[in-house]
Amino acid sequence: MNTLYLMVTITGRNMTRRFVRFYEEAELPVSVITLGAGTASSEILDYFGLDGSEKSVMFHMVTDEKWKEVKHQLRMKMSIDIPGIGIAFLIPVSSIGGGKALRYLTAGQKFAKGEESSLKDTKYELLVTISNQGYTEKIMDAARKVHAAGGTVIHAKGTGSQLAEKFMGMTLVPEKEMIFIVVRSERKNDIMRAIMDEAGPGTKAGAVVFSLPVTDTAGMRLIEEIEEEAEQAQNIE
Repeated sequence: MNTLYLMVTITGRNMTRRFVRFYEEAELPVSVITLGAGTASSEILDYFGLDGSEKSVMFHMVTDEKWKEVKHQLRMKMSIDIPGIGIAFLIPVSSIGGGKALRYLTAGQKFAKGEESSLKDTKYELLVTISNQGYTEKIMDAARKVHAAGGTVIHAKGTGSQLAEKFMGMTLVPEKEMIFIVVRSERKNDIMRAIMDEAGPGTKAGAVVFSLPVTDTAGMRLIEEIEEEAEQAQNIE
């Protein structure tokens, strides 16, 4: 089964270095790390043996085969099932913008590109762009040219920069920005292509972009109405 996943790991900040080393040893050197904060009450923290609410969130791309291997190692080497260590979960990836980005994100994992995500009937998708820091406006300008709405930016740290030269032919700096944009599924390819053309591999932005299926939304009605009005105006012209 040709399925690719975004693996999300959430752990305490004091465990970050240990998890980074673990994933490097598991041959998953390419990751993006950002900081977060937990919201659990003190009673819940005590119950699960957690020592605080400051978190690190790590993102890796994994195949089915790699996940089975990593999941086993997380249990055996990291004791992830013990309360307070962390959690890891998967989100299916719909598509990745370009072969270089695919090879870079999968970091040598064996993956034969097949059909896109089995969630084919989703009305929206979440585009995730990972770029060098300082190029958010360039990326959003490219996306807006093909009718993308606003995005959300998260500052992060990248690892595995040495693989960039091998798979992308360029050096990527560790300081990253992750941009999340919810888009209509039928516009996904145009927006991804615009981002790759304006800010993709080979540019100073060094952006890679992939999409995740969104099964339902709230708060998008006004945006839908504006988009429909714009489409009708274009058809009249």
